[in-house]
Amino acid sequence: MFETLKKAFKVKELRKKIFITLALILVYRIGCFIPVPGIYSDTLRGIIEGNTFFGVMSAVTGGSLANGTLFAMGIGPYINASIIVQLLAVAIPALERLSKQGDEGRKKIARITRYVALVLAVAQALGILLNFGDQGIINFNIIGVKWLTYVYMCIIYAAGACLTMWIGERITDYGVSNGISLLIFVGILSTAGTSIIEQIRMIPSNDTAIWTLLAFLIVVVVIFFCIVYVDLAERKIPVQYAKQVKGRKMYGGQNTVIPIRINANGVMPLIFAFAILSFPDLIMNMFWPTSKARIWWGTYMGAGTILYSIVLALLILGFAYFYAQIQFNPDDISKSIQQNGGFIPGIRPGKPTAQHLRRINNRITLFGAIFLAILALVPTLIFTAVAGTGSSLINAFSATGMLIVVSVALEFDKQLQSQIMMKNYKGFLK
Repeated sequence: MFETLKKAFKVKELRKKIFITLALILVYRIGCFIPVPGIYSDTLRGIIEGNTFFGVMSAVTGGSLANGTLFAMGIGPYINASIIVQLLAVAIPALERLSKQGDEGRKKIARITRYVALVLAVAQALGILLNFGDQGIINFNIIGVKWLTYVYMCIIYAAGACLTMWIGERITDYGVSNGISLLIFVGILSTAGTSIIEQIRMIPSNDTAIWTLLAFLIVVVVIFFCIVYVDLAERKIPVQYAKQVKGRKMYGGQNTVIPIRINANGVMPLIFAFAILSFPDLIMNMFWPTSKARIWWGTYMGAGTILYSIVLALLILGFAYFYAQIQFNPDDISKSIQQNGGFIPGIRPGKPTAQHLRRINNRITLFGAIFLAILALVPTLIFTAVAGTGSSLINAFSATGMLIVVSVALEFDKQLQSQIMMKNYKGFLK
């Protein structure tokens, strides 16, 4: 990857895109430190760090949620809006038609996604403020009217979410790689760096702190290696195309492959599973914080319990197959292969080919889902054993965060390589 960056800086256009990306990321990080008047950040930080769901959300935003800054909502509302619109595109024919209308259709879907993101940002900001407002995080004397203070805070946080969304889109348009993913990547790295620095500061006063940090970093490197290994793994299905003579020219006759990645779904099944399990706890915290249902849920379905782990693994398995069905359509691929005069060796064209592809995809999806379930459960147990319960390192190096960091880094490297190949093909080969 460092060699790719070195070659990218030799190309003037790519060098300009990298500087634009870095400048926009700097603007985003500055916004993560701008305080919002009326928020007691110390009180909010203590509450957020004690909640598993909000702790992970804060880690993704680079700690801005725990500090109550301008970009506290981060890019989360836009991601949720994108997921919702994608799912609705499968169920609503009008959105499905828009998705197949080329650039114009994608622009309309992007506009709809922005509107949905704004609604979600307002709802999420209002939910957090109502949830923690009575716990001493808001100075209501800043305006004097309680409901008006909530409206003021809600507008500021929704505006910050929209500004974050705009920065991400500008990185995508004028920078390198996907801007939304890069903002999440930077936020997670920032939280991880802060947690490591806090652990280093404990070394003079704690003799075991340095050994805890070293053991933790070794475990992180091993887990990163496993994630990269699985993320790059794929099953290649050979396809042969028959030779066709059209006029005086001969077409086809080449051999190719259909690559099916083991973890083609990425981090989406993890995000969906965590969100569904955390949503009831969030709602009960907002409206019935002392109810029996809330106490039961925290006791038996709280993070780390046996029932929570079982349900989480089942949800990950279900969402992995759900996304696999959306992203990979064996019938369409089989039809395309047959129309172009191709076939899979040993498999008849048409329906048998579709069944063969579906069977392979289901098997690979099963291994990918098992990998995600292990990644969601095992690292947290290992980190807790190494660093201890309540350590800030656990939220900073969550399974979701590590998977996102690896995926974004690999995608960034691929984007740079493809653009270098387009601009300076000979230099890239050398």
